[in-house]
Amino acid sequence: MRKQSFGKSTDGVEVELYKLTNENGMEAAISNYGGTIVSLLVPDRRGGFADVVLGHDSLDRYLNDAAYLGPILGRYANRVAKGRFTLNGVAYSLVRNNGENHLHGGLKGFDKVVWNARGISTDKGEALELTYLSKDLEEGYPGNMSVLVVYTLTEENELRIEYTATSDKDTIINLTNHTYFNLAGHSSGNILQHELMINADRFTPTDSSSIPTGELHSVKGTPFDFTRPTAIGLRVNQDYEQLAYGHGYDHNFVLNRGVGDSPSLAARVHEPKSGRTLEVWTTEPGMQLYCGNFLDGSIRGKGEKSYHKNQGFCLETQHFPDSPNQPGFPSTVLRAGAQFRSMTVFRFLTQ
Repeated sequence: MRKQSFGKSTDGVEVELYKLTNENGMEAAISNYGGTIVSLLVPDRRGGFADVVLGHDSLDRYLNDAAYLGPILGRYANRVAKGRFTLNGVAYSLVRNNGENHLHGGLKGFDKVVWNARGISTDKGEALELTYLSKDLEEGYPGNMSVLVVYTLTEENELRIEYTATSDKDTIINLTNHTYFNLAGHSSGNILQHELMINADRFTPTDSSSIPTGELHSVKGTPFDFTRPTAIGLRVNQDYEQLAYGHGYDHNFVLNRGVGDSPSLAARVHEPKSGRTLEVWTTEPGMQLYCGNFLDGSIRGKGEKSYHKNQGFCLETQHFPDSPNQPGFPSTVLRAGAQFRSMTVFRFLTQ
């Protein structure tokens, strides 16, 4: 593992960039600012490498990033309606940073903090261990929460993300990573020709503010049916209420999870020209598909390239949005003294 300076945070804290490599030449560059995946160099079918994630060349631009390019999200990824939830009969108010709703942990979520970092050796490959203590009532959440995230780059061209957390009070938790992928290369244009399969027969429809209605809607006969490989852009412009609400795809899918605690296949994406294929495996019950609907060209990314609408896709493995207010959804409550565990694997292949 190589480590280099990446600048200083707004609080004057030194920030580093860590580079993990494997014997195949794949490289993952990850910053301890937000646990952000800054770059991923991945081979194509001819052995040529490209950086397949959207991001920035400098820390300064991440400090002002409002698009969540590549970081860890928490304490609660995605939305909580009106920034409110009740736990053990106590009402809690969270920071509202998405209209009247709470989004991705608030104004200073896990994406905006400097994590403690160290390189470790595992039987799977080089790894980066990140830790953070989120204090009681930070952004409105109860409990002092200790969080551990380990990124491992394996010899099988997998980037594994393992999350662990404990709290001294009952609280809620929903962690994910918000990397934007473009398997043709981060500056290669839109991702509408990428062929996507999602292992989900249902999704969670939302209201116009992207808060789930509580229903689990079948994907059959809708633009959300990715049960067979389908170009992302094939139906994205159809006249369909949910697409209008999300300005495209920005929805949680209910994964067809296998039995047990090991990761199950959630999605597979293939980019025809390069032959690169990404598989997503996870222990989580849901996954948010987001296709960069709000990228408008104003963000100057790596190499001074502008990022436009649909130039990247996110596959955010997660519990469902607004679960604390939806009793029919899988629980996101973490009891005091209990341990939260989650794993997601991004596996890169060529075809």
